[in-house]
Amino acid sequence: MTRILFWVALAFLVIAAVRAKLRANARRQQTAQSQHQERAARRPAAPPAVTAEPMLCCAHCGMYYPASENVPAAGRDYCSAAHTPAH
Repeated sequence: MTRILFWVALAFLVIAAVRAKLRANARRQQTAQSQHQERAARRPAAPPAVTAEPMLCCAHCGMYYPASENVPAAGRDYCSAAHTPAH
């Protein structure tokens, strides 16, 4: 009779330990998820995407440069005034 009580008590303890471990894992996962959501809420919004400026090729040297630095002359694009046909 004592052997049966021993095995029943042992099974009860094993089941209780497994359930406690499962509850602890669920609690840990829930707190990790809420912390992740809090961090995501505090994170600043992504900066707006910067659009790339078009690049042009110099008719004299072949170097590429931003279109904002363009020096047009004689219907062609140049990277600097030194490369224009007048110079």
